[in-house]
Amino acid sequence: MVINKPLLTVLRAGRLSYTAGLQLQQQLAKQKNTDFTEFRNFLLLLEHDPVYTIGIRTKGYTSEDEQRLRQLGAEFHRTDRGGLITFHGPGQLVAYPILNLRQFKLTMRCYVSTLEQTVIETCRQLGVLNATTTSDTGIWVGDKKICAIGVHGSRYVTTHGIGLNCSTDLSWFEHIVPCGIEGKGVTSLSEQLGRQVSVADAAAALLNSLSKKFDCQLQEKQQERVTN
Repeated sequence: MVINKPLLTVLRAGRLSYTAGLQLQQQLAKQKNTDFTEFRNFLLLLEHDPVYTIGIRTKGYTSEDEQRLRQLGAEFHRTDRGGLITFHGPGQLVAYPILNLRQFKLTMRCYVSTLEQTVIETCRQLGVLNATTTSDTGIWVGDKKICAIGVHGSRYVTTHGIGLNCSTDLSWFEHIVPCGIEGKGVTSLSEQLGRQVSVADAAAALLNSLSKKFDCQLQEKQQERVTN
């Protein structure tokens, strides 16, 4: 018996401002289909211009902090994702899965766990064998975070996602307490492997891992206008 797997359309959006990326996520997520089986799932892959984002918990960050960070040359945005403050910028693979979890038969908790395992497997494929989860959010190599995870779910539809440091300029993180976790640092695939790892390299590994962990079919599309 042939079992139809969920279909996931991959959109490579290149480098976008955070605002443009958020607008594209919202466009993809707000589909008018009332039957969840007709929902079109997307994986949005991109890099952001330098930006600091805060999740629904804004612990310790004031308007003065916002002004300070903007003066560094980065944007600053408050969002509805989980988690605290983080940085996105060039050299970081940002992946936003826009999924209807009912098609994948996943709860939100299981979705986050599967996303974590996808990133861990991605790191292993690229040669970072000790990436793992801890009691803190994200994916870690020792006491350094290599990938931030912050997601949002509404009516079974997911938005936001992950930021995997490939060749990111890690000095941007020195101006914040990444994800609100004191005493720990950040790292990248390039730093761990001692060689340049591009966003394209990481994206290829991520797609391979994601298709297995989420047991889905992938189809590639160029960035497109999505209407309903």
